[in-house]
Amino acid sequence: MAAVTDYKSILDNLTTAVIVVDSSLRIDYLNPAAESMLETSLSRVRGLRLAGLLLETDQSLDTLQTAVETGQTYTRREAEFLLATGNRLTVDYSVTPFGAGPDRLLLEIQPRDRLIRISREEDLLTQQEATRILVRGMAHEIKNPLGGIRGAAQLLDRELSDAGQKEYTQVIIDEADRLRSLVDRMLGPNRALRLAPTNIHEVLERVRTLLEAESRGRLTFRRDYDVSLPEFPGDKEQLIQAFLNIARNAMEAAFEYHGGPCSDEPPTITFRTRVLRQFTIGQKRHRLVCRVDIIDNGPGIAPDLLQNIFYPMISGRASGTGLGLSITQSIIGQHRGLVECESEPGKTDFIIFLPLEETS
Repeated sequence: MAAVTDYKSILDNLTTAVIVVDSSLRIDYLNPAAESMLETSLSRVRGLRLAGLLLETDQSLDTLQTAVETGQTYTRREAEFLLATGNRLTVDYSVTPFGAGPDRLLLEIQPRDRLIRISREEDLLTQQEATRILVRGMAHEIKNPLGGIRGAAQLLDRELSDAGQKEYTQVIIDEADRLRSLVDRMLGPNRALRLAPTNIHEVLERVRTLLEAESRGRLTFRRDYDVSLPEFPGDKEQLIQAFLNIARNAMEAAFEYHGGPCSDEPPTITFRTRVLRQFTIGQKRHRLVCRVDIIDNGPGIAPDLLQNIFYPMISGRASGTGLGLSITQSIIGQHRGLVECESEPGKTDFIIFLPLEETS
C-alpha cells in the first residue's frame, strides 16, 4: 500500500500528464496534469475503459493490449482524445510497463494541438503576406494602364458629337471605374488604424443589430459573452466591417441550410467571446488575447475550399465576390490578430484572435 501511495505522490507532482491503466485497459489513475488536460477528474473516469477517451483504431488498442502482455514500450504520434466537453485533443503518448509485473501501463501524454496550431498559423501568416505582396503588385500593374484607358476615353468623348458614339465611351469610363473600385477593394482598407479604447461586445452587438434588420427577424442569435473582457486599442469601425463580413456570410449559409435534411433548428448564429492567457499568435506570445467565435448552423465549407477561403476572389457562392473574408483577414491582421475557420456540415466556426494590448 505504501508503494502505491509513493508512486502517486511522485506522479501528482509531475507537470507531464500521466494515465495509468490496468491489464484490461481500464483507467486506474490520472495525475492532476492529466485531469487538467482532459478536462475531467479521476473520480469520473476511474474504471472506465481507455477506449472511452482515446479515439483510436482497433489495431492501436490491440497494440496497447499487447504492451500489457509483453511489456513492450512504444510511442504513438498524433492520437486523439475525446474530452468531456465534446472537443478533441491531439496528443503524442508514450507507453511504458508499470508496476512489479506486466499488468499495468503508464501513458505519458504530450499535447500537440498548440504546436500544430502555431505551425498552421505561421503558414497562414506567411501565405497572407505573400498574397498581399502579389495583390499589391497586380493592383499596380492594373491601375496604371486602367488610368490611361479611362483618360483616353474621356478625351475621345470630348471630341465626339454623336450621342450614340458618346454612349460607348461612357461605357468604357464606367467599366474602368468599376475595375478600379474592385482593385481598391482587393487591397483592403487604405487608411491607417484609428485606435481608441474598444469594447468587443459593442462591436458584436452592432453587427447583430445590422443583421437583425437585414434578416427581418428570420435569424436566431445566441450570445455567450465573457463580460470580464477588458477594452483594447482598436479601430471600431473597421472591426465592425470585419465582423460583419463574417457574420453576413454566416447568415447566408444558415439560410441556405435551413430546412435541409440535417437541420432540425432555425437559421442560427452564435457569438461567443473568451479571454485567453499567455496565448501565441504566429510567433508572438501575448499576455491576454480575446477569442471571438462566430458559429453558424449552415451546410459547412467544402474541405478543398476551406484552406483557400481567405484568398481574394475565392468564394463558395456563385454571387459572391470573394473579397469579404480577404478584407476581414487584412483588418484583423492590422490589429495583430488572426482569423481561422473550422467547418463541418451543420457547424462552421470562424475564430478571431485579437491581442488585448497596445497595437504597435
